[in-house]
Amino acid sequence: MADAESLLEPLIPALRRYAYALLRDHDAADDLVQDTLERALSRWSLRRHDGDLRAWLFAIQRNLYVSALRQGRRRGVLVELDDATMPATGAQQDAGLEVRDILTTLDQLPEEQKSLLLLVGVEDLSYDDAAKVMGVPVGTVMSRLARGRQKLRALLETGRTTLLRRVK
Repeated sequence: MADAESLLEPLIPALRRYAYALLRDHDAADDLVQDTLERALSRWSLRRHDGDLRAWLFAIQRNLYVSALRQGRRRGVLVELDDATMPATGAQQDAGLEVRDILTTLDQLPEEQKSLLLLVGVEDLSYDDAAKVMGVPVGTVMSRLARGRQKLRALLETGRTTLLRRVK
């Protein structure tokens, strides 16, 4: 297990970045990373030694995230009733507002496109590695990325989530 720890430790910051980008909550992101590492360590003997460890970990993390999303949809939305305990936020700098807008817009994309944009754009995975993480062919990665980038660009420029069409 000492070998596993030495291989996993340098990858934790990337796992935390990806988890936070998916969840937008530091505590939930830390929980997801912990669950990912726990799953990886418990199945360490099952991993392919000739495979990419980073891609394997991202695949585990994404699968846990998608499972939690599905479970959350079945359970319904959690509503915070006591707003008095929420801290007030002060004015943000323009850069912070731009990042928030991009992250909010990113959340409007389908999960597959969002995950691929984060894996390729933020975590700098190759198309091959992203395909392994997502469990799809490389061509599918390329087309989903193109559609995701196009939709993200359109949403950022227009601010609209869907195009309206006239029905007669």
